[in-house]
Amino acid sequence: MILIKTVMFTFVVPGTVTILIPFWLLSQGPAPMPLRFGVFRYLAVVPILLGASIYLWCAWDFTFAGRGTPAPIDPPKELVVRGLYRYVRNPMYVGVVFILFGEALFFDSVRLFEYAAIAFSFFYLFVILYEEPVLKQKFGASYERYLQTVPRWLPWRIGA
Repeated sequence: MILIKTVMFTFVVPGTVTILIPFWLLSQGPAPMPLRFGVFRYLAVVPILLGASIYLWCAWDFTFAGRGTPAPIDPPKELVVRGLYRYVRNPMYVGVVFILFGEALFFDSVRLFEYAAIAFSFFYLFVILYEEPVLKQKFGASYERYLQTVPRWLPWRIGA
């Protein structure tokens, strides 16, 4: 049942963020001046596939290691610190942002680059203002240790 809920959440939320909203943005009137990536735009397949792989791996770990879903209303029961969560605290968001930047590159769209930046800003604020305080309360000392040892977004610490 948890797997079914994870699949449903994935279609609804990340599907909306990475497919429906970009489609809507691309269909809104004349696009701003293209960035002119030319043939290099096909390299966008790399971040799109990387981002999708990151998201799916993390959703798998949430479902089977954490016994929950990526949905904030049905989160993992166990703190997930395996897989990509050994390297960064928020790999799902990183994966979604990779997809969005890949789409912006592929469609040669300033509008999608702006949307990707806005989405990342939203993720950042959501993590700082909601997720981290809730996880501190739920998992206590084990989450505090995790905060001290694993960086939030990049798999290395600047200056460390």
